[in-house]
Amino acid sequence: MNVANPDVAYEVSINPATLEEIGRLPLTTQEEFTTVFNRARDAQKIWAQTSYKERASYVLKMADYIRDNADELAGIISQDNGKLKIDALNTEVIPSIMSCTWYAKNAPKVLKDELLPPASMMFFNKWSKRVFQPIGVLGIISPWNYPFSIPFGELVMGLMAGNAVVLKVAAQTPMVGEAIERVVKASGLPDGLFTHVVGSGSKVLSSMLENGADKIFFTGSTFAGKQVMKSCAEYLVPCSLELGGNDAMIVLEDAPIERAVNGGMWAAYQNAGQSCGGVKRVYVHEKVYDDFIKMAVAKTKALRHGDNGHDADMGSVTTEKQFQQLEKELQMALDNGAQIAAQSQAVGNQNGYFFPATLLTDVTSDMEFMQDEIFGPFMPVVKVSSEAEAIELANKSQYGLTASVWTRNNAHGKKVAKQLHAGAVTVNDHLYTHGLSNTEWGGPKESGIGRTHGALGLLEVAESKIVNWDILPTLSKNNAWWFPFDEATYETMLKMTAYAKPRSAFEWIGLNLTVIPKVMKKMMSSWKVDNDR
Repeated sequence: MNVANPDVAYEVSINPATLEEIGRLPLTTQEEFTTVFNRARDAQKIWAQTSYKERASYVLKMADYIRDNADELAGIISQDNGKLKIDALNTEVIPSIMSCTWYAKNAPKVLKDELLPPASMMFFNKWSKRVFQPIGVLGIISPWNYPFSIPFGELVMGLMAGNAVVLKVAAQTPMVGEAIERVVKASGLPDGLFTHVVGSGSKVLSSMLENGADKIFFTGSTFAGKQVMKSCAEYLVPCSLELGGNDAMIVLEDAPIERAVNGGMWAAYQNAGQSCGGVKRVYVHEKVYDDFIKMAVAKTKALRHGDNGHDADMGSVTTEKQFQQLEKELQMALDNGAQIAAQSQAVGNQNGYFFPATLLTDVTSDMEFMQDEIFGPFMPVVKVSSEAEAIELANKSQYGLTASVWTRNNAHGKKVAKQLHAGAVTVNDHLYTHGLSNTEWGGPKESGIGRTHGALGLLEVAESKIVNWDILPTLSKNNAWWFPFDEATYETMLKMTAYAKPRSAFEWIGLNLTVIPKVMKKMMSSWKVDNDR
């Protein structure tokens, strides 16, 4: 947990697993924001002229640093966020290395120029090229649940596309921001292209917009995302929003039960359940429900939460406020009839915000617990009588980030996946696609706007431009639709309506023989005027 007090000049970081202070960083002042953005704009103009190969050389040096310092970085993330060190390694450090290598290799392919030939003979003289250019200075505001991998991936995408980046990590995890600074510095990236700023989210967003940020990338709650969108709208600045999720897991009657239990528990409990794309709702077919619950009970009881080195399976939640909220939400669910089927066991130090992994039964879809995004280690399981019921319940949500289908038949799993309203649907797995650099991340409905990661992520950090030209610029004096107008021009253009959509090949050939010569004549003709008028 961190405290950003406007009356003091620093942000304090507290390890949520031990409640010990681990560091503090000075707040960025308004004057510093102006300097940061001025330097970023100047540096970006030069950076935009560099080749993809040159940009990649810096990004790959970042990958080298992360690889060589993986243990240290995992430790910093663990201390700042409260997740286990192995969680930090698996879900943050390793994916960040892979993002460097993928974007360094693929950005030139995704953002390459594309020649666009004429779409119609009417424009036979007009050729175009789609080119991509940097947006400018990107403002990134990242969350505390994945404080390293989320902003780092966006940072790499932004740099490879030719942008400068100003990053604000969550107030709860400022030491991770400092660690990202070290990664970037180790690469030798030119000054001004990246700056880590410190402060409260709303104040930093205002400063970014006031100082001319060209696009905002925000990851966080749906409520906060709506506020970000309102602020960006005032400045007409585009934003990309990766927001909440209430992600469904569907276990079909032919599912591999052990894999379903193992995978579902990991996606529900890892990072203490603080994953927007984790399992939040489980719908199990009645024919396998009892087997699923029996195995999930035994394995949930075997899980260990606490600060006990490598002999633990789950760390703490990140903030005291979040811990208290989880207590309230669990009690509300119990008051409405839900039952605790099993909980994980405490091991080692329990001084921090440790909340047990909790398997819930007797939950119903109309419970608030099942409708809202619950950011904690819960696995609520609902019995369903059919596949159709499971699909209907899964789609009955204002969110649409991820979902999963569990079955022994991949073909059928993919068929079900097409019916689910989510940005990513996995068959016999869950959550991990956030670590795949080549697949986009994001979802419909209140899960956000835009996509990060993959080719679509790169397109979010670049702007397309069309460059159009005549192949006969010296021969053509006019276009058919230019001045001067007369009856002949009108009749020619009227016939072009048929040319735009001919009814048959014969009509098209006839138009080529009759209309195109008239168009060519207009193009080659001089417009003579009386200069004495």
